[in-house]
This record gives sequence, structure tokens and C-alpha cells, in this order.
Amino acid sequence: MADLYPTQHKIIQQSFTVQYQYPVMFLRNSFALDNSALAELIDNQDEQPKILPVIDGQVVAKQPQLISQIYSYMQQHGLNCLPAIQIAGGEACKNDTQVLDTIYSAVEKFAIDRHSYILVIGGGAVIDAVGYAAATAHRGIRLIRMPTTVLAQNDAAVGVKNAINYHKRKNYLGTFVPPFAVINDHDLLDTLEARDKRAGIAEAIKVALIKDRAFFYELYSDKDALAKFEQTAMESMIYKGAQWHLHHIATSGDAFEFGSARPLDFGHWSAHKLEEISNNSLRHGEAVAIGIALDSIYSHLMGYIQQNELAQILILLETLGFELTHPAIYQLDVKQALNEFKEHLGGRLCITLLSQIGCGFEAREIDIAVMQDAIQALQLQEYLNWTEVA
Repeated sequence: MADLYPTQHKIIQQSFTVQYQYPVMFLRNSFALDNSALAELIDNQDEQPKILPVIDGQVVAKQPQLISQIYSYMQQHGLNCLPAIQIAGGEACKNDTQVLDTIYSAVEKFAIDRHSYILVIGGGAVIDAVGYAAATAHRGIRLIRMPTTVLAQNDAAVGVKNAINYHKRKNYLGTFVPPFAVINDHDLLDTLEARDKRAGIAEAIKVALIKDRAFFYELYSDKDALAKFEQTAMESMIYKGAQWHLHHIATSGDAFEFGSARPLDFGHWSAHKLEEISNNSLRHGEAVAIGIALDSIYSHLMGYIQQNELAQILILLETLGFELTHPAIYQLDVKQALNEFKEHLGGRLCITLLSQIGCGFEAREIDIAVMQDAIQALQLQEYLNWTEVA
């Protein structure tokens, strides 16, 4: 009789490597009929692939000619463009499961396959939500991202993450799936409100603080130009922010975040919670600016960074017009927010702090009492005294 409980078992250890490559383009006037950049991305080797445009409704409201420009462009270049879908923009679209149903229904209705394309045009939230739908329909439809906000162009849209919210938990459901391509068209930023232009700069400050001292001081030197959203300073900031984001993904050895460390989330443990507490009245970049200030103050109170460095960080944020106080801060439960962030990381708590401007390090625990002191410094604007030493 065969032994039902063998003392030895067999294992096949599987291992393979997949290389990802995608272009991130920086240009203007993408839908000019003589601009072939987008058209050249489309693979027309076999059957003519379908292209489904999904557009942020807020973008269409400000640029009502955009949809007709897209159709004219596709026709000019012999591309098979399906009827465009508009979805509501802003963080609300990541809370609305109807957005996913709309994309899935279009994929089914138009028989969109894995060799077709979804062209998403919008802010970071729209790109996140549509990216999640594209990544999960047929286990992955080619996604071309065309971000329309500063934050999306320098950070959210150039990486490999897609997500929606669940039970008000930010990015609770998501995937790691690289886009087919990213097109950063600076013309799409022209109609943004000042608030949205400003919010995106926070992510560039974040990456400069933890990765590149020279980049931080370039931002600091350009702070008055950036506060006025001058073209040269803004385009340089967007390009270098995106460049650092992509460099981290390519060289960190943990592009899909299998570990607990997430250095690019500097300032984000509190930012995510502040967005939730404020019912998203805080833009993501605005919450990140508060989070950067909070973790920079904490880094100083713990003796990691000098007061003059902290002052420069706060001066930069304030010169750009960020409000570093908000009613949501009064409701921030530090322990709960850290626990939720730890759960999101999927391992031990790992919070990025500063040892100096341009150099971040990973902390495995946070002194809650000191963090409360940092919060109080923000609430009472005690930090205004520190900026005098810069």
C-alpha cells in the first residue's frame, strides 16, 4: 500500500525575471496634427488596435475643444479611436465603484483586448482609478497616461502604482502595473488653478529632501519664481521630480515594494490620514506639504537635522503658499495613523525621516509624545520663530 504520509516532499522552485521599459515624454501640444509623438507609440503591426480615451471631466470643462482635437488627431494619423468616456475628477472618483464599472463595461462593449489601448487624460486620482481598471480588465490592457496636473506629471503618473480607495481607506485596493507610456504635455497644465499648480510642487520638495540636496537648493533658489508658476522653473521642477521618481523605481531593488521601506512616502503617513479626516477638502499635495513640515519638525526635535535646515524647509513651503495649519490636524490620532500606515506597508513600521537636507533614513519607531509636540508646533505656528535663522 502506498505511503500516504511520505517523509520527504518535492519542491519546484520557480524563478524568473521580467524587464519593464516605458517612455516618459515631456512635450507640448500633443494633439497638434503634425505632432506624431502619440501616434508613434501605437503598435499598428497587426490588426489596427482600438484606443479608448478616458478623460477627466474637469479637464474637459476647462478645455472643451479637447475631445474634438483628439478625434481629429486620431483620424489624421489613421488610428482607431473609440468614443471618449468622461469621468468625474478629483479624489471622489477613487471612492466611486461606478467608475470601474464604466471602464469594464466599455471594455466589454467594444471588445477591447490586451493589445488595445486605454488613453487616460486627467489628474492623479483619475489616472489611479482608470489605471486600476486597465490593470484588472483582461489582466492588463495597455495604458497610456497623459497627466494634467503638476503632481501627476512629476510623481503620481510616472510610476508603477494604480489604486482606488475602499471604505475611505486611501489606496486600499491597487496594483503594481507599469504603464505602456506616459506623456507629460505641459500645455495641459495651463488652465489649472493656482491651488492645483502649487499642490504638485510638494512632491518635488519631498523627493529633493530625501534624495538630492542640490535639487532642494535649486527649488529654494527658485522659490519666488515657483510661487508665480513661471514656466522655466516649473518645467525644470517637474522634469527633475519625475526623473528622481523613476530613478528610485529603477534602482531601489524593490520597485514593487515587497519590503516595508517606502522612502518616496516621506511625509505621507500623516498626509493620507489628513486627507481622510478633511473629507478630501485638502488636496493630496497640500496634505503632503503639511506632512513634510510635520516630519521635518519631528526630525529636528529628535536632533537629526539642524534648526537652519528646518527653517529653510519651512520657508520654502510658506513662500510657495502652502498652509501648514488645518483643522484636520487637531483630529489627527498619531497612533492610529501610524498603525494604518504600517498595515498599508505590509510589514514593520518604516517611516522616512531626515538626517540632513537631501538625505533620508528609515526609522522603525516614532516617539508619539515628540510627534505630538511637532503637531503642536504646527498648530500654534511656533515654527515661525525658527525661520528667522535661515
